[in-house]
Amino acid sequence: MSRRRPLRRSAAGAIVAVLAAIVLAADQFVKYLTITNLPLQEPVPVLGEFLQLYYVRNPGAAFSLGSEVTWIFTIALSVVAAVIIWKAFGLRSRLWAVVLGCLLGGVLGNLGDRLFREPGFPVGHVVDMISMPWMMPAIFNVADVFIVTGMISVALLVVFGLRFDGSRERDHVAVETEEEAEAVAIADAEKARVDDVDGSSPEHGADVTSEGSAPAAEGR
Repeated sequence: MSRRRPLRRSAAGAIVAVLAAIVLAADQFVKYLTITNLPLQEPVPVLGEFLQLYYVRNPGAAFSLGSEVTWIFTIALSVVAAVIIWKAFGLRSRLWAVVLGCLLGGVLGNLGDRLFREPGFPVGHVVDMISMPWMMPAIFNVADVFIVTGMISVALLVVFGLRFDGSRERDHVAVETEEEAEAVAIADAEKARVDDVDGSSPEHGADVTSEGSAPAAEGR
């Protein structure tokens, strides 16, 4: 079975950009519907206790941690977004492009809240609305879903050895082994050639001796 050819860098970058835009648009659209249709901090059952809508504005991270240092989360999201965009320029892997595109969209969704929502730049509160009390007390949003799944996917891609260029770690190990074998073969051939040259030296010495003994015979 032939391997799929790696993507061109422009194609991988396009995948990242398109997916990021789709995730960002979906996140902001759901937040718009939340703000315009849901009461603040009142549970709205969707599937009983399994799934509820609960509109809150979160100044911190999960469980409202770090609500006094909101600007730190703004910086962290900005750094993550910048790193993803930087990595996108060297991508040639389809899977990495999909994962980083979805992750970037989630990061930009929450970063937009930090930058442009009340109480103002760069300490805006993130709009959360999804609640699953049976699983965890935290309330989250669409961007959070893509951030968490994106980070898990990144970890899995690293564990399975998929590189940004579309190759795998085991492929590089095989290449290094072949190169080492070729180097050893070249070294052996060079050694054999040197041994052949050294082995012929006594013959040349014998010729010189026999030639040198000829005048002495003539002298007698």
